[in-house]
Amino acid sequence: MKRPAQTSLIWSSNYLRNGISVAALALFWAVPAVAQGGPTPEVAVEDQAGPAPDDQQTQATPPPLQRGDRVVVTARRVEEDVQDVPIPVAVLSEDILNDAGAFNAGKITQLVPSVQFYTTNPRNSQINIRGLGAPLGLTNDGIEQGVGLYVDGVYYARPAAAVMDFIDVERLEVLRGPQGTLYGKNTTAGAVNVTTRKPEFTPSTDVELSYGNLGFFQARGTTTGPITDTLAYRLSFSATQRDGVLYNVTDQDDLNDLNNIGARLQLLWEPIDTLSVRLTADNTVQRPEGYGTVFAGVVPTQRPLNRQYAAQAAFFNYTPASLDPADRVTDLDTAHRSYSDFGGISLTADWDVGPGTLTSVSAWRYWLWDPSNDRDFLGLPITTQSANPSKQYQWQQELRYAGDFGENLNYVVGAFWFNQVTKTLGRQEQGSAAWRFLLNPNAAAATPGLLNGYGQKTDILSDHTSAALFGQLEWNVTDQLRIIPGLRFNYDEKSGHYIATVYGGLDTSGADATSVALRALQRSVLSPQNYESSGEEDNVSYNLTLAYDFADNIHAYATYSTAFKTFGLNNNGVPLDSLGNVAVQLATVKPEDEKHIEIGLKTNPWPGATANITAFHTTVDDYQVNVVNGQVGVLRGYLANAEQVIVQGVEFDGALDIGDNFKLYGNVAWTDGKFEKFTGAPPALEDSGGAIQVVDASGTRLSGLSEWAGSLGGEFFVSGEFSRRQGEWFAGFDASYRSEYSASPTESDYLNIDAYTLVNLRAGFRGDDGWDAYAWVRNAADEVYFETLSIGGGSSGYYAGQLGDPRTYGITLRGSF
Repeated sequence: MKRPAQTSLIWSSNYLRNGISVAALALFWAVPAVAQGGPTPEVAVEDQAGPAPDDQQTQATPPPLQRGDRVVVTARRVEEDVQDVPIPVAVLSEDILNDAGAFNAGKITQLVPSVQFYTTNPRNSQINIRGLGAPLGLTNDGIEQGVGLYVDGVYYARPAAAVMDFIDVERLEVLRGPQGTLYGKNTTAGAVNVTTRKPEFTPSTDVELSYGNLGFFQARGTTTGPITDTLAYRLSFSATQRDGVLYNVTDQDDLNDLNNIGARLQLLWEPIDTLSVRLTADNTVQRPEGYGTVFAGVVPTQRPLNRQYAAQAAFFNYTPASLDPADRVTDLDTAHRSYSDFGGISLTADWDVGPGTLTSVSAWRYWLWDPSNDRDFLGLPITTQSANPSKQYQWQQELRYAGDFGENLNYVVGAFWFNQVTKTLGRQEQGSAAWRFLLNPNAAAATPGLLNGYGQKTDILSDHTSAALFGQLEWNVTDQLRIIPGLRFNYDEKSGHYIATVYGGLDTSGADATSVALRALQRSVLSPQNYESSGEEDNVSYNLTLAYDFADNIHAYATYSTAFKTFGLNNNGVPLDSLGNVAVQLATVKPEDEKHIEIGLKTNPWPGATANITAFHTTVDDYQVNVVNGQVGVLRGYLANAEQVIVQGVEFDGALDIGDNFKLYGNVAWTDGKFEKFTGAPPALEDSGGAIQVVDASGTRLSGLSEWAGSLGGEFFVSGEFSRRQGEWFAGFDASYRSEYSASPTESDYLNIDAYTLVNLRAGFRGDDGWDAYAWVRNAADEVYFETLSIGGGSSGYYAGQLGDPRTYGITLRGSF
């Protein structure tokens, strides 16, 4: 496979990975004789966690972090049993993530059906929960994410973080519903809370190696131990390589490969029993040739027949490389590059002072994005360049105090400050075929070179500062009843600019009527714009939760909450008005106002069983959406507000021990999301290209949301011996299902992704001493499915799709020293 020179910093030679694999196999067979020399000491297992009562033997789906352990989470910024937390939360341990091949946040959708993740590249990524979070479509730097991604208390503002490999994760918690009175950054749809493993004063080293088809190789490791009596370190590493899953006939190379490497260094200082300070530095480098698409289909539009895809393709005598997506063949004629550098530094301090604990989280992070994409999705020179390289820097300071007022009243109060600056210098350029797709061919036929080399350079700046005060009380009225009110005051200030200049193409600078007419045609595709946008907003939001324990194993809760997503800036350009001027009134977008009701029940009906159910109803006024700009933005869209969105649903999760050797776990979500009122929607693809540029989409379903989603998994295990070590043999499966959903900002009869089911299998041996070996198959049925669909330019009717991964299989070796 051809690779650019930059990737050599990760994989200089296949000999390296082959050598590591041979060494790992040798260690696996050799270590028992040295490390064991007899029965495995039981104290190593017992020290991890003592026995738990029967009603704590299982957790909410997925299964326990370790069988028999009490599951403790920090979802509410204090440690507590997951079954006692009066919010819907799913907990995924490192082992669960590894078994499912979920090595980044974007892959947890197979484990938590309420989560949706969509990406056409790291910049254009969205994590949604229950269909809410961020609008489907191209990312606009001027809006916030509705789902917060936190790693060790640090808010990751850029959705690109969701495609970065996890490094040394202890557990991941998914919180559904608004999170504002406990978390630093206000999030309206939920949060993904990642906790990494801390440095330890007992020396240890863990190594994991995986090898599979398609050249898959993944190496992960961590080592920890003391530097002094009060200072410990942890150094962690992760690297992933895989060949591409598409073949591009244009350059005879594969696309959509994996090429990632990351490291994290932590120092833990505990000078006294009441003070813990952790310094963390991390960096991840991604160098894939990623996010290529295949030709997915054609639909009739409202364009004249000579402007629809069939006539355009016939004009150029063009046929896509394949009309069957299952062939995984494409003919994209612009290089694909998805290069990211992502990292930062954080300092977290916990000080037990007074009746509680004072926590400080200070962080600085950056993201550098260097892309190249084929945004016309065809092997024709329509748009020959489309890239928006970005540099993003963020700063965070959070102070939080958690304590008690006596035995029956506890509280969390905090203050949060955050600043983010994003700078983008983009470029789009048209090719020799652009005139036939993007203009009326009758008007442009005499000058087919009108758009050849015509381009636009953009200078985009977004500066956002957010500050908040928040707090929550928990009053134990009786042994059974808790009342939990929360309050948040939020302030946001934003400013930015969008400067676009045009260049190239046919010279139309003259003042004669012909030049003026031709210049108008060029600028109907890409136009110069220069405007600034700014604003400030404050808001008060709150929640009230009632939690009632009917019995020790039956916990009920009901919550009413309000939430707020701050106003947005249109930093991707805006349409022109009827006079050809920039519609600056569209430069800002109104904030979202959310009202949320949730009732739930968490139960342990008998030892070894968990059954939880929740029902919710969410109303969002002035929901922020992406609107395709049919007038100017044949390549881009802009932000607007839908008057009201309603999402409601029911979710169930459960786990069951069947005998001593089998565990079953599963969850299911029914979610109904729709635009209750959306009178300014863009037309669907089949309705585009005509005189009507705005339609009433009221009553249509929310894009990107399946009505039904679920997962089911199980594992059989039996004690045994392998390679002179004691442990257990196991075989397990994980299956996930999503029903059909809309892939169009406005519901379409055509742009819908069919329902699909994915099945992962695994089998192997777990040693009591921490040495594991197992084989795995992911997408075992080799399901062919789309993750996203993208509309081609000019409303000509064609669209492309990004395929999910095919069947992959391999082996994993894991060892602890």
